[in-house]
Amino acid sequence: MPPKDKYFEKTLSNMQEVIARGGKIIFITDNKKLVGNDNIRFGLRVPFLNNLLSPILLTAPLQLLAYHVALLKNCDIDKPRNLAKSVTVE
Repeated sequence: MPPKDKYFEKTLSNMQEVIARGGKIIFITDNKKLVGNDNIRFGLRVPFLNNLLSPILLTAPLQLLAYHVALLKNCDIDKPRNLAKSVTVE
């Protein structure tokens, strides 16, 4: 499961939206239980340290994923286009 913080319900809702549109989930968690679901393409569990350090550990795999996807798409990693348009402000 995603970390149970103030965004937990929103994260679950976003996952359901992706599944409803036929997407597959890459699941990164610090929980010992990985959820088994046909829509989860890949599950990765990182160790839980504490509430302050766990978000850093959970972010590292996402940064690596973004980097490698950008490389596969031949994007210029040092100069992202339209960054201001893609950032969502809440």
